[in-house]
Amino acid sequence: MLDEIPISILILDYVMGLAMWTLMGRFGMSLFVNEHSDFFFMKAFVRMTDPMIRAMKWATPNFLVEKMRPLYVAWFIYMIRFYLMPLILGYSVMGMLSFPLESEIAVIIYDIGKIFQ
Repeated sequence: MLDEIPISILILDYVMGLAMWTLMGRFGMSLFVNEHSDFFFMKAFVRMTDPMIRAMKWATPNFLVEKMRPLYVAWFIYMIRFYLMPLILGYSVMGMLSFPLESEIAVIIYDIGKIFQ
C-alpha cells in the first residue's frame, strides 16, 4: 500500500502523526510534571507544541482547561488524518492501522515480537 502513496502525502502524514503524538505526549506528561518545569523532556514538549497550540487558538474553546488544550489540538490533527487524508488519497473508507506512520511502527513491533518467540 505504501508504494502506491505519493511521497509528499507520506511526508505530510508522518509530520502530522509526529505532531499528534507529541501533543498527546505533552498532555500525558503534564499530568505528572508541571509545564514550567526544568525537566528536559517537558521543556522539549512545550517548545515543540506551543506553536501548534497557538495556531489552533481560533478553534479551541475558551472554557477548555489549559492542560487539555494539547489533547484537543491532537484530536483535530487525528480527525484531519482520519477523514481528510483518505479523501486526498481517493479512498472512501480507511480502516484500522491505515495511517502510514502507525502502520510502519506496527510492522516494526510485530517483527520484534517474532524475534523473541
